[in-house]
Amino acid sequence: MLNQFPDGSSRSTRQVLLLTLLVLALAGCSSTGEHMDALGSGGPGDVTTGSETFPVPAAIQPNVDFWRHVYGIWGRGKVAIHDNRHLGVVYEVIALPGPIQEGYTESQRELIKSHSSAYAERLRQLEERVRLGASLNSTEKALLAKFDKGPGREALYGAAERVRTQRGLRERFRRGIEISGRYDEIFRDIMRSHGVPEDLAYLPHVESSFQTNARSSVGAAGVWQFMPGTGRMFMTVNDSIDDRLDPIIAAEGAARYLSQAHSRLGSWPLAITSYNHGQGGMANARAQFGDDIGRIVKDYQGPYFGFASRNFYAEFIAAREVTRNAERYFPEGVQREDPWPHDRLVLLHSMPVDHLANHFELTPYRLADLNRHWRDPARDGRTHLPAGSTVWLPAGSKQRVASHPPPFKTATMVARAEPTSPPSVRQARAKSSAPAVATRTAATSRSASSAKPTTAKVTPPPTGKQTQAKASSPKTSTKARYHTVKPQETLYRVAVQNGITVSELRRLNKMKPNQDHIQPGQRLKVGSGS
Repeated sequence: MLNQFPDGSSRSTRQVLLLTLLVLALAGCSSTGEHMDALGSGGPGDVTTGSETFPVPAAIQPNVDFWRHVYGIWGRGKVAIHDNRHLGVVYEVIALPGPIQEGYTESQRELIKSHSSAYAERLRQLEERVRLGASLNSTEKALLAKFDKGPGREALYGAAERVRTQRGLRERFRRGIEISGRYDEIFRDIMRSHGVPEDLAYLPHVESSFQTNARSSVGAAGVWQFMPGTGRMFMTVNDSIDDRLDPIIAAEGAARYLSQAHSRLGSWPLAITSYNHGQGGMANARAQFGDDIGRIVKDYQGPYFGFASRNFYAEFIAAREVTRNAERYFPEGVQREDPWPHDRLVLLHSMPVDHLANHFELTPYRLADLNRHWRDPARDGRTHLPAGSTVWLPAGSKQRVASHPPPFKTATMVARAEPTSPPSVRQARAKSSAPAVATRTAATSRSASSAKPTTAKVTPPPTGKQTQAKASSPKTSTKARYHTVKPQETLYRVAVQNGITVSELRRLNKMKPNQDHIQPGQRLKVGSGS
């Protein structure tokens, strides 16, 4: 058994700390100072400018710079030791020895732990010496200067309890930019159609790095990281379908939520932060500090407003900066993937997956691989796919619909300049990182060769009675078509299901250009007579 000191630490632990302190003292702050200088300048995109829509107040500029380095400069072989409240105070950026893998090796973990403990001890000692007015050596002066140049000397107090480590994410972020090529144009179409800034399409870089099967420890899932409970409010989330895992359907829900949050909170920094912390929490923050995101990040002490919520907006701004200037941050090159090339169908009737697969001459496994939002019971045929659910097919499959009509129809293919639907509601995140996100409805789809909206309307084969009626009745003009709104349907979903654009749906129903509110039981005209 190792000998114990009065504070409970072992002799070997104390020796490691003392040795680390000695090494740091001998080395001075040259390594630390070098990395700290890099945080303020010298890197790609060293000045992050805000905009009227997404302002960057001086109070959060150090946070934005920190995440800019995490995303675009520090690779996973680097670990920053920093203050968790004042992100501009970076004590050291460690270069990890040995193989650089997804996780840490045991030796890397011990190295990070020993360095973090050493800085905590140094900060405790420095705080005590400053409090007593004692003289400082050169190493202590250099450490104190980090606070004097940044948040101020008063931030030294309690800093020993705020030591945090952050691994670089450069490789992961670069891969996220590549994957985002599949969805970027579609996401931007969706954001514009809901009247929100199209740059909100960058949010998945913060949430998931565009990992389509991403899941959090608290149950959030998909590219947009929706929680199950709120997901059920806006889309299908059950034992057979989990639309949170469809990036395009989820994007439509995210746009609706953000539009509603902005209407309630009055600013985009607050609306974006609410994506992590919830609208109720941000309404409380706004009541105390107005729409000053800098003061909220610095001073708001609401429940669950922890590290993730405080940094969410700064991370978004940093992700936007790095992605928009990818060639500067990733001079080795970024190979963005081609836009999502598949056709989209919306089922009119419930049916098994093998029925669809046979019709389109695909194996059920191939079809299920394209539709990651299908859960196992639907994928293996134990339950039918419900009516109204989205089906993704290989590009060109919609042409088969016209010649061999099944009981479903294609979704509207929306050209990029065509506006579609406005906003609605969503709930927020949960537990440790605060309330979560959720969504619903369908979203846009794109064909690389399609310049104008196209539709393919299909109905089930006629019954004998219908055939007889056709034969005995003279041809007459087509009657207008109507749709009765179901619970949780949006204007956009109604348009998609009926093969028209939202602007056309509004025109048919004499609705105002920005009107989007509809209610269950409402009868909407979806086709004019001829």
